[in-house]
Amino acid sequence: MKLLLISFVLGLFVNVTWLGDFNEATAEAAKSHKYILINFSGSDWCGPCIRERKEILENDAFVKYAADHLVLVRADFPRQKKNQLSKEQTKKNEALADKYNPEGKFPYTILVDEHGKVVKDWDGFPNESPESFVNQIATLSGTAN
Repeated sequence: MKLLLISFVLGLFVNVTWLGDFNEATAEAAKSHKYILINFSGSDWCGPCIRERKEILENDAFVKYAADHLVLVRADFPRQKKNQLSKEQTKKNEALADKYNPEGKFPYTILVDEHGKVVKDWDGFPNESPESFVNQIATLSGTAN
């Protein structure tokens, strides 16, 4: 009984990892045959970015789905000095933006396949429920029930 309770409690704390290296993400996606969700964000200055992170990307429905079905990449572009990224991470984010977000849209979220081909994009805050957001991704990636 204790083991069952511990398993249940641990199941409530599903965790996902947001990568900062697209090359690492594509290697993982190729190995696991998962889609990659890339989120371009201004974490300390972009209101819609902060809202998307809190309301959708940190929502239980998204986190539970993403843990099993997605490789996640965040390309953050903070402005405040205290939040500055390393020069190496900044270069990686800028290279990713050059490829997938040359217009500099924030927030901008894209779903790509394991080869880096864009399947869907969300320009600005996805004005939908987290469940609807997940359902779109599941349908596009072929992981819908």
